[in-house]
Amino acid sequence: MDSKRPELLAPAGDWACLKAAVENGADAVYFGLNRFNARMRAENFGTEQLPEIMAYLHRRGVKGYVTFNTLIFSHELAAAEQYLRAIITAGVDAVIVQDIGLCRLIRQLSPDFPLHGSTQMTVTSTAGVKFVRELGCQVVVLARECSIKEISRIMPEVDNFPLEIFVHGALCVAYSGQCLTSEALGGRSANRGECAQACRMPYHLIVDGQEVALGDQNYLLSPQDLAGLELLPELVDLGLASFKIEGRLKSPEYVANITKVYRQALDAALGLRNTPDPAQDRYDLEMGFSRGLYTGWLAGIDHQALVHARFGKKRGVYLGHILEVTRQQVRIHLEAPLQAGDGVVFDCGHPDQDEEGGSVYGVHAQGSEAWLEFGHGHLDFRRIRVGDRLWKTKDPALERRVRQTFAGEAPRFQRPLMLEVYGAVGEFLTVVARDEHGYQVRVRSAMPLVTADLQPLTSERLREQLGRLGGTAFKLGTLSNHLIAEVMIPLKELNRLRRAYVLQLDELRAKPLPWQLRAEPLPELTFLSTPTNPDAPNLIVLVRSPEQLKAALQLASITLYCELEDIRSYREAVNLAHRCGKLLYVAPPRITKPGEESLLRQVRASQADGYLIRNYDQLSFFDGEYCIGDFSLNVTNPLTAAYLKERFNLERLTASYDLDIQQLTDLLTATPPAWFEVTIHQHMPMFHMEHCVFCAFLSTGTDYTNCGRPCEHHQVKLRDRVGSEHVLKADAGCRNTVFNGRAQTAAEYVERLRKLGLADFRIEFVHETPQQMQDIISRYQQLLNGQISGSQLWRDLQLQPQLGVTRGSQRG
Repeated sequence: MDSKRPELLAPAGDWACLKAAVENGADAVYFGLNRFNARMRAENFGTEQLPEIMAYLHRRGVKGYVTFNTLIFSHELAAAEQYLRAIITAGVDAVIVQDIGLCRLIRQLSPDFPLHGSTQMTVTSTAGVKFVRELGCQVVVLARECSIKEISRIMPEVDNFPLEIFVHGALCVAYSGQCLTSEALGGRSANRGECAQACRMPYHLIVDGQEVALGDQNYLLSPQDLAGLELLPELVDLGLASFKIEGRLKSPEYVANITKVYRQALDAALGLRNTPDPAQDRYDLEMGFSRGLYTGWLAGIDHQALVHARFGKKRGVYLGHILEVTRQQVRIHLEAPLQAGDGVVFDCGHPDQDEEGGSVYGVHAQGSEAWLEFGHGHLDFRRIRVGDRLWKTKDPALERRVRQTFAGEAPRFQRPLMLEVYGAVGEFLTVVARDEHGYQVRVRSAMPLVTADLQPLTSERLREQLGRLGGTAFKLGTLSNHLIAEVMIPLKELNRLRRAYVLQLDELRAKPLPWQLRAEPLPELTFLSTPTNPDAPNLIVLVRSPEQLKAALQLASITLYCELEDIRSYREAVNLAHRCGKLLYVAPPRITKPGEESLLRQVRASQADGYLIRNYDQLSFFDGEYCIGDFSLNVTNPLTAAYLKERFNLERLTASYDLDIQQLTDLLTATPPAWFEVTIHQHMPMFHMEHCVFCAFLSTGTDYTNCGRPCEHHQVKLRDRVGSEHVLKADAGCRNTVFNGRAQTAAEYVERLRKLGLADFRIEFVHETPQQMQDIISRYQQLLNGQISGSQLWRDLQLQPQLGVTRGSQRG
């Protein structure tokens, strides 16, 4: 494939989806195995299927990438090594990786096997790309929150290193790799492929203690689906390496439909075909799957447009609103095509309830209006009201057309072949065939060429005979005729040559890619640190308001971290701490994007005693300072820990919140406990997102430039379906974090962690009053001094007993 031509990358949750992607023009597909992938609810594949899958894909000129994009726990490293050996041996084109330690493991196994940095790595900047490139990755998948403007700033700064972006599909409201909601609420880790989609649930907006009436806008965290189709020409001009479609949990019809639309649009943007009909394309996309289609963050931030908040599930094509309801019919102003047999749903503004819907039996048009008939007894017309919206959810005719694109065994989507033909009178005819990926074969006639009396082998005649490639994976692209003089050969010999080069090329492409692979097993993958007597316990307190800071400064024997929304006040906070004779470590914002380096400069200008490092930008920006790696660096195994600790000389690392007590024990057993601190009290930071709820629902502004900063004037919570109220906070970059409304504690595990050698324990506050905070700190000091038990603490404070995101999750 032309290296300048962007790759179209499609999802595959099973064999049918794989075939649907191939037959509709995907250049590559990505799929998961039974473990270690971020879509564990997909059907997925077994390692024993990999040779067959890769042979099929490569015969069709399509690349195959395995998603290995979850965090890896210490006890899983040996199993991960065996998985990787099967993947590399099968000739997979690349793995898509989230875990830093896994990147290090792969490079120990193979120096040349390709790695792609997953969007789960939360890469949002030049520094992020360089960090992942240094890990040995050949491609980086940018965070979906990056805009075209931001991408255009990144690319020249990384020497046009291959970058991949999502162009279509479901949008996570939280930064991928930074969402802890599923775990916090249900024990299912998004970083482990088990997202429960809490962002698609309804929430009530609580402002300063009062619920705000938002009408039918209850889905405050559910973005519309990404559709970058209209932006493809701009994206092509950027020089991106790959355009990715989301959807490994979707049907083969979805995969076929969306891939076909983007294949045609991409070819049009490359000047290879005429521009498709935009209206038809949008219709096809909406019928494929739609919660509403929007350009996401690609065109920049518009908080009024990203989340319409009216529903969080599939709708389809909007047909119009109901004008009249009788006992058996409804009248509607039609805004899209509808015919008998199509499926519809009536939207009364309560998508969380059972909705009326079904197949249309008859459509009687009267100009722009129509009467719709339904089967007797199929609908309860008493539940349908004038003004309700009607959505088309099923188009059987479109589904039949889509299924036909991948029906049967014969290839339907063919890829171009380049032919060169050589020969002269008395010589054998030679045909050189080469595909887009550079595979090449040479076949030679069984008889010499002779002088042509009547029908010489002209270029047209050669194209006609050698280009009869129906039923194969190929179509004739270019043909270069290098024959000397007017020569001929029997047609049956030309046909034999055609069959020969197709067969040889097919066999050549089906061979596994010959990646290097270390034959001997890797040495012990863990450090197995020597137990030592733990240092005296150190209680670390993180505060999030000036009032909390002042209260904490009155207390003795604590280490103090500070995370304030207004980072301009850090200098004053540091000075105040120093006047009290205390050290203060400050936290930069969790995400850094192009153009936001000034925020980091402001943080460093505070001259704090140390910095809490949240992302890859900060690893390099604060290099040489006293730095502690925060939980958002996702440290779950000794390989990741060793790389971050030694490469960036961090003082300590915060253990990932994805670890339960056994997994944390494994990590502290495998690495020096002095490397770590563990958060034992916190309101779990569930969603961390570019989406600003303050701007979207408490202003008419589109972003921070015109929203009026409601975040500075109001205390906001989100009430979920079970009545829990979760705290909403904005940071200096106007990004929002939703904190679990109920604090949790790992107090019952402190004695066990102390025996493992851990000395540094962190507690975090969000909205607690100074008095509440002082009471809680006092309790934890008593716990660390052995004056009370962990169970006594969590009962006295009425806290949720839990370490990290789940209390005793399953190993593996």
